[in-house]
Amino acid sequence: MFIGPVFTREVTISPRRARTFVGRAVCGGLFLLLTATAWLVMTGAQLISDTGDFSRFGTALFRLIVPLQLMMTLFFAALLAAGGVSREKERRTLVLLLLTRMTNSELVLGKLLASLLEVITFVLISVPLLVILALFGGISYPQILRSALVILFGALVCGSVGSAIALRREKTFQAVSVTVLFIVLWLAVWQLVGGGFFGTRFGSLSAERLAAWMSPWRAVFDAMGPDAPAGGASLIGRAAAVLSPIAGYLTVSAILIAAVNALAVWRVRVWNPSREARQAVPEEDTWRKAPRTGQPADENPYDNLTDNLFALEAEHPDLAAESPEPPSDKVRIDPALSAAGGKVRPVWDNPILWREIRTRAYGRRNLIVSLVYLLLAAMSFVAVHSLFVGGAAPGAARLAGPLVPLFILSFLLVNAQAVTSLTSERDGGTFLLLLVSDISPKEFVWGKLGGAFYNMRLMVVIPLLLCAYVWYLGGMSAMHAFFLFTGLAVLYFFSAMVGVHIGMQYENTRSSLASSLGVIFFLFVGIGTCIWMMLAFSGSFESQLQPFLAFMLGGGVGLYLALGLRNPSAAIALASFVLPPATFYAITCFLLGQYHWVYLAMTGASLFTIIAMLIPAIDEFDTVTGRTTE
Repeated sequence: MFIGPVFTREVTISPRRARTFVGRAVCGGLFLLLTATAWLVMTGAQLISDTGDFSRFGTALFRLIVPLQLMMTLFFAALLAAGGVSREKERRTLVLLLLTRMTNSELVLGKLLASLLEVITFVLISVPLLVILALFGGISYPQILRSALVILFGALVCGSVGSAIALRREKTFQAVSVTVLFIVLWLAVWQLVGGGFFGTRFGSLSAERLAAWMSPWRAVFDAMGPDAPAGGASLIGRAAAVLSPIAGYLTVSAILIAAVNALAVWRVRVWNPSREARQAVPEEDTWRKAPRTGQPADENPYDNLTDNLFALEAEHPDLAAESPEPPSDKVRIDPALSAAGGKVRPVWDNPILWREIRTRAYGRRNLIVSLVYLLLAAMSFVAVHSLFVGGAAPGAARLAGPLVPLFILSFLLVNAQAVTSLTSERDGGTFLLLLVSDISPKEFVWGKLGGAFYNMRLMVVIPLLLCAYVWYLGGMSAMHAFFLFTGLAVLYFFSAMVGVHIGMQYENTRSSLASSLGVIFFLFVGIGTCIWMMLAFSGSFESQLQPFLAFMLGGGVGLYLALGLRNPSAAIALASFVLPPATFYAITCFLLGQYHWVYLAMTGASLFTIIAMLIPAIDEFDTVTGRTTE
């Protein structure tokens, strides 16, 4: 194919994988489950009396599913593209691809589209599902087409950014974290622009129109809007009328896709191989002598030490008595071969924790990650401060706007750090060396957890400081502040433990990242979806409990497949099916204003899940890591 052998191989072998068909079935099943749950919630809350109720239901569900699909697509497109390239770099196979006859464009575009093949497939199969939803009424086919195009172009933009960043960065964590932060920053900036934070107009364009051109989140709401009047009887006129609400976004996205990939194609051989692979080969040991006349240049004069000494004595008998002793077991070695130079640093009692904290195990440029996160945190601080300008304390719903996105981003980054601390060991070939060393399971597990929290200390401390600032301004009581602080601490520990647990079981970096970050992402997306459905189809708790049972059961099955399928245990199975009902109960209590029950439900279920993962990781370390099957 014209894209190259990398994409051709992926297209050829993808239909042979069972996960391809399982993923498509799960995608369709989640859509039907969400539709059935929303319908049961609506019918339990109100009486369906005319066709207008069907239309309102179809419109409301369409406005829920499309933004949800957009978030999932952008997240997984960026994650899979960055993770696919980073896996090649960690395993040193990208250098082999660069040595082939493939051109730069075949390598970059082939790897990008191969990584996004599953995401693009899911976008395409969602179109007929949305067409089925249009049977309820209130939705037109042009709206479905525009929404699919916005999601598809957004996936290509995020995938291109993730692939380019991964080609430039050295480590998996750098690529994943910088990609996620860049996308979140991009969406946040254009949300501020669209909200008029920097002014209402930019030349001839309004701030809202400019933001809709640049942000997929704003463009998708334009795509779901009413259709424009027909542009004439010709096919081109009708097509222009259909695409007119998102024409600017499609144009800008196409330019961004072309520009980012052109940069990656141009610089791929400059960025790679990395600095580690380009290090100069140290010179020969200083004690070695030049070969004699007639001796091959690559032959070591001391390969046959006795013959060399006899030949030297025969040629120079007067120097035989002063002949130096041959090198013994104590050979003088060039310092460049034995150490990096400088002062030798003592290693702590826990060498895993020492390596995570005292070395640059995850690259030399993590400062970029910290700076971007600080910028996002500053935006959250400004947004929180603006809510208190009027004097009255805002409610929990308004405070959740600037706080929750920063919390979720912190959880994702902590989880990414934890899982990549394991996958980098596997890809670098050092994981098996650690297994045969005298490092105990406790040292290994606690060392990885401690290293994850230390390296992500900004992502842990800053949200806590933001919560303290809200409490200082009078936005919450001391008791609620305590609930929030301790609850966040438990969720941070939960996010890191999920990363370590999944990283110990999966050998593939891409699968580990997708499973680990997917658990955290789907947990909070599921919470947001439940809250939206409860607010959109309001009713009593008793009428909503039964429809959400299937939702909770599906969440429990998915959580068990991610956490306990490879190494099943009764504790993990129980935790997987307890956490979704506890989350649903916490959501209900939050909407009722009973925050102490929210705290007890979430912290109790999360702590039990942490213990269910932590104990097998330490007591059954050999089985969990695959060192033994007994």
